Amino acid sequence: MITLYWCPQTRSQRIAWLLEETGLDYERCKVDVRVPETLPAEFRAASPMGKVPALRDGDTTVWDSAAICAYIADHYPETGLAPKPAHPDRARFLQWLIFTPSVIEPAVSERVWGWTPSPERNAWGDFDKMIAAFETGLGDRPWIMGNAFSAADIMLGSSAVFLRQFAILPDSAVLNAYADRCEARPAFRRALAFEEAG
Repeated sequence: MITLYWCPQTRSQRIAWLLEETGLDYERCKVDVRVPETLPAEFRAASPMGKVPALRDGDTTVWDSAAICAYIADHYPETGLAPKPAHPDRARFLQWLIFTPSVIEPAVSERVWGWTPSPERNAWGDFDKMIAAFETGLGDRPWIMGNAFSAADIMLGSSAVFLRQFAILPDSAVLNAYADRCEARPAFRRALAFEEAG
């Protein structure tokens, strides 16, 4: 049985969305990462940094959103959430799968905290370059890989929704339409309902 360790109002909501998309059986184990002394030993073993989301699947533990997406997509290929390793689209999938933690999140921190942009120095470029790359990557496709929804859309879509929710998303027709498509997915709505129930 897959166990998702989650905490409300955290990145773990995106993995609830992922698991709802898969149709796999899983259980949710609520932990309060804001009160570290209450964290159970099994969660600490699954997440050495004490962060959510974390996932246990039998003897396997994974504790980063993008890594969890990759693990589920590859370990359960019947979900159809990733191109197979030898597929020509695999490199594109991997690039966009890690775009959220490697580019979007640091670029958002730059914008929110008022850091001086330094696209020549910073691996993420800057906020404006991130938005431009995101828009170009999507283009007129419904999903980042084209017509097929993938685990990369879990990462990117959750980011687009977050940026809009907190009024950080610029006036981008491409990204706003993408966020709309993500929010309209039944699995997204189920994960959100679970999140709101706390």
